[in-house]
Amino acid sequence: MLRAMEQPVLMTVAVFAYNEEAGLAPVVGEVQDVLAQIPGNHEILIIDDGSTDGTASEAQRLAGKHPMVRVITHERNLGLGGAYRTGFRNARGQFLTFWPADGQFDPAIIRRFEQEMADLDLALGYLPNRKRGMVGGILSLCERALYRLLFGRMPRFQGVLMLRTSLLRDMTLVSDGRGWAVLIEFILRASRSGARIRSFPTDLRPRQDGTSKVANLRTIGSNVRQIVELRKKMS
Repeated sequence: MLRAMEQPVLMTVAVFAYNEEAGLAPVVGEVQDVLAQIPGNHEILIIDDGSTDGTASEAQRLAGKHPMVRVITHERNLGLGGAYRTGFRNARGQFLTFWPADGQFDPAIIRRFEQEMADLDLALGYLPNRKRGMVGGILSLCERALYRLLFGRMPRFQGVLMLRTSLLRDMTLVSDGRGWAVLIEFILRASRSGARIRSFPTDLRPRQDGTSKVANLRTIGSNVRQIVELRKKMS
């Protein structure tokens, strides 16, 4: 009989963290509590994106304390794109979800999505109740309009997702930038391949610590440039 750590991994939760030293342990603890409710062997993959605070040390401390936790540290900050690519390449689970270390999403969503995956290849969250300032709301609307213009109708998505890693086996992702273009590319390719996809409303909690690293004009501008480049590569 195989030992627990040798059993196939059902769920990989990739927790991406950049300068989230204070919030990392509470988020990992919440994720562990939810995974304990799901039968099977699971892993938490902490992706430290070149943090300059004590995030890397805290991640290693958690890995030393909990056998289900392992850590990949980027030597330099690669942005969301780098974190997603690392998760895609290194997940051992049948299912993969990406989880921010800022505590804004309730890990109960993981349990909910896992229950839906019996009939799905990809579960996508969206945020119907998200409150934004006027400028942030306008930028978000413009970004979504650009996606629609460049790629046509897309599955509704904003926030977190869960996927069958089997989708990645025959998929070559070409996006290499810092932003979330690689995730948009994955969703597009999955949709065009006939994958079973459904979108679900989710909620957003206040950050536990620090400030957002992505909700700013510079990041959105960078993502727009990468999305335009993606359109050229996929044409």
